[in-house]
Amino acid sequence: MASKGYDMTPTMYSPDGRIYQVEYAIETVKRGTLAIGVLSKEGVIMAVEEKPRTLQSTDVTQKIFQVDYHIGVAAAGYIPDARVQVDNARFFSQGNRMTYDESVEVATVAKHLADQAHQFTQYGGVRPNGVSMIIAGIDQKGESIYVTDPSGTYVQFAAIAIGAGSDDVNEFLEKNYKDDLSLEDAASLAIAAINLKAEKKDGVSDIKMAKISTESKVFEKVSEADLQKYSQNVSKFAP
Repeated sequence: MASKGYDMTPTMYSPDGRIYQVEYAIETVKRGTLAIGVLSKEGVIMAVEEKPRTLQSTDVTQKIFQVDYHIGVAAAGYIPDARVQVDNARFFSQGNRMTYDESVEVATVAKHLADQAHQFTQYGGVRPNGVSMIIAGIDQKGESIYVTDPSGTYVQFAAIAIGAGSDDVNEFLEKNYKDDLSLEDAASLAIAAINLKAEKKDGVSDIKMAKISTESKVFEKVSEADLQKYSQNVSKFAP
């Protein structure tokens, strides 16, 4: 069925019960490069595919953000929207620490960001956020990974991929993920997943990664040397 003008605002349902503006925003996510989150018994891994231009500085990761000491975000879709949401999450997290004198729970941040995304599906003159985000971290309840999308939904996962080709990558993760993965194996699985369609399965030149270990409970960017080390074990994960 054609949109027939029902796609002009996020406040209007079509006769078949669809909100086209939200669906268009979800399509924007599917056009973004891959972002992956993997839970392990030793922490959480966030990995993204980034293809820099020839003279672009590669020191700064464009799609992975730190929200608090113990929480990180990996995004797929329209990254400027992600930056605004991450700033919101940082302010919210700091406010929680000031008010309650304790670090915020990962689920609380995920719900807050989902609530913010949902706001943009209810008012005229705005558009839904064209980004999905993987919120990963470690709190008093342990390790967890959540995904938000433009509709305002948030769901908990053990391993998840968002962005272009994510359907195939999620099938790969379902086949290869195990509850007892070490942090290093989780990193290797993420590399294998991003390179699922690539000829070189252990390539890391277009991959950025961050981790939060259960031991430190602190967000850390993974170095190029560690990425190379993790890539040596991708062969154990069959496509």
